[in-house]
Amino acid sequence: MNDSPNTDHHSPEPPSDANLALRVHMMPSDVNVQGSVFGGAILSLIDQAGFYEARLHGLHRWVTVAMDGVEFRQPVFSGDVVSLYSKTTRKGRTSITINVHVHAERYESNEVVSVTVANLTMVSVDSQSNPIPFTSPPSIDRPDPVA
Repeated sequence: MNDSPNTDHHSPEPPSDANLALRVHMMPSDVNVQGSVFGGAILSLIDQAGFYEARLHGLHRWVTVAMDGVEFRQPVFSGDVVSLYSKTTRKGRTSITINVHVHAERYESNEVVSVTVANLTMVSVDSQSNPIPFTSPPSIDRPDPVA
């Protein structure tokens, strides 16, 4: 038995040091005519989870430049609660690579299953969309708190 933390980016379990980036209850409006959630809806959530992870590296505009290695393992259904876990796997000067694991808690059984895994490359950019080092001082202002 291997007791080491999970570092396999295509394992069914998220890495032990991954961040819970997003949790969403899937609704009937997310479902296609076959009765499962649109793959595009899951891709959008993956992109949002990637932004969450990227923002941890700097308060900048972040853009997705690549999404690769997307593996849809099982369908997601209306009523399922999906949890997206993110982990930075590579840091460059202006870009980072992020691994995202998507799990679904089944509505009827509460069983948790791995449904999708993907890798994203995100780049920090300035207001003219030019890449900037993500270690640079914040390039955007924090939004004002809502009164």
